Amino acid sequence: MNLFLDAIGEGVQALASGGVDVWEVVATSLRVSGAAVAVALVLGVPAGLYLGMRRGAARNVFLVLANAGMGLPPVVVGLVVAMLLSRRGPLGSLGLLYTRPAMVIAQAVIAMPVVAAVTATAVASVPVELRLQARSLGASRWHEAVLVLKEARMGVVAAVAAGFGAVISEVGAVMMVGGNLEGSTRVMTTAIVQYTRMGRYGPALALSAVLLALVVAVNAVLARVQRSAERFERS
Repeated sequence: MNLFLDAIGEGVQALASGGVDVWEVVATSLRVSGAAVAVALVLGVPAGLYLGMRRGAARNVFLVLANAGMGLPPVVVGLVVAMLLSRRGPLGSLGLLYTRPAMVIAQAVIAMPVVAAVTATAVASVPVELRLQARSLGASRWHEAVLVLKEARMGVVAAVAAGFGAVISEVGAVMMVGGNLEGSTRVMTTAIVQYTRMGRYGPALALSAVLLALVVAVNAVLARVQRSAERFERS
């Protein structure tokens, strides 16, 4: 019990004083994961929209791949990205390994199937009659897609939450491609591992508390957005 009490005290002191660069690590985590989710949305939402609106064998194959990608092991992603960006890899000349862009790439690969699969499910739930009515009124394919995406917006919000949750708590890929470099590529999850290995449970516990608080806060904001959309639909 003394271990936990001492760790809590040390963690509170670390958060208050910033003596172990807690807030710098938190900021790096938010920058990397935020950029990765943004990339995943840019690529995953159109892919999910396509998969949700289309029918056929090819669509089913890609949908299976997207759903399977939701369980893609982060260490596998980290391994592939590290090989691509290594000096002997095809993209080694870019010099991105052990940098934040490499971490963004790895996390975007992890988040994109999640965003695409959740978006596809939301789009597929939109009544076909709505699309047929839009076509009968002369809507173009672009306007039809925008209408469907608007109707599935709460599902897209869920996709954002799922994508963010998948990357903000991920440790394997960012450790492999980022290297956990202090002041540069160290994020909350890798810092927690590092401090735990060093026996510094206070900072590890403090970062764990911040990580949990961030996940809860982001999901609370997204849930509020969903409730606002529901009230708008009922009004």
